[in-house]
Amino acid sequence: MCSAFRSAPSPLRGGPTRAEPERGGGRWAGATDQTANAALVQPGPSVTIGALRRRPPPGSAFGRVRPPLKGEEKRVPVGIASALALCLALPSPVDARELRVCADPNNLPFSNEAREGFENRIVELIARDLDASVAYTWWAQRRGFIRNTLKAGACDLVAGTPSNMEMMKTTRPYYRSTYVFVTRADAPVPATFEDPLLREKRVGVQLVGDDGFNTPPAHALARRGIVQNVRGYSLYGDYSQPNPPARIVEAVAKGEVDVAVVWGPLAGYFAGRLEAPLRLAPVKPQFYGPRMPMVFDISMGVRKEDVELRQEIDGVLARRRPEIDAILAAYGVPRVDAPTRVGAVR
Repeated sequence: MCSAFRSAPSPLRGGPTRAEPERGGGRWAGATDQTANAALVQPGPSVTIGALRRRPPPGSAFGRVRPPLKGEEKRVPVGIASALALCLALPSPVDARELRVCADPNNLPFSNEAREGFENRIVELIARDLDASVAYTWWAQRRGFIRNTLKAGACDLVAGTPSNMEMMKTTRPYYRSTYVFVTRADAPVPATFEDPLLREKRVGVQLVGDDGFNTPPAHALARRGIVQNVRGYSLYGDYSQPNPPARIVEAVAKGEVDVAVVWGPLAGYFAGRLEAPLRLAPVKPQFYGPRMPMVFDISMGVRKEDVELRQEIDGVLARRRPEIDAILAAYGVPRVDAPTRVGAVR
């Protein structure tokens, strides 16, 4: 009774794109306005909806509509009034918005199924601004992640993607971070990839695979012939364990390696949560040629055809910039797009 129409889904499951009559909605089939009005105001024997399709016998109560008595013109039957009040009190399903997001369920500090990552918090901030709820599709961030989630229609938004990602249309960047050298607080920190320390010390580096898709630091070390003293830590790790990418930071704290080259947000978060004091220093220079950056602008991604959704997300990222900056700072994300202290972390 509250709604006789439903709307086809839009990217945010919000504004209607097409209205269709709901099955069984609208007026009773075959009933005239006069007959329906008589049934409401004139007492008489109970009838079924099917009975309204037949013309009432002449002279019966359902064949006459009496004029309203004095003071009765504005009276609404109690049952109808209660139903109308209930409809007004309940949220309309047409107005409900849903922001569908795909994310990794085991990848702190970025996201997890308990919604404890900084990307989870930023997504919730965006949803509140858009007056929407968040619905997650959880998928491990391996190769094929975008193909199996965003492109497959399982979600409409992916947080934390490089701004130059070609597989989707990306929003304005909401932060820029860098790879960092991670050492124990009492150990020397390499100044650049040319520093002799990297040839003398045990070095940890994040690896993706052995087919040319490795991280920029892995390529930078290999180009300089620094391979014999290098230990690789999979970017994916053992997924049966919590937060598998954190192993490389833990290796520095445990003394398994002397220095590690780690993506900044990962290093900043876990360095502050381990017992051994660690130090972070941005990798320099920021670019080793045009195809090997050590810094990345980070955006959110939508399907290429979802231009309107991207514009909405862009607007929120601009309006909520101070709150987003506060979230990133709380998670220890090293920034190169805004003043931030990158030094000893306890």
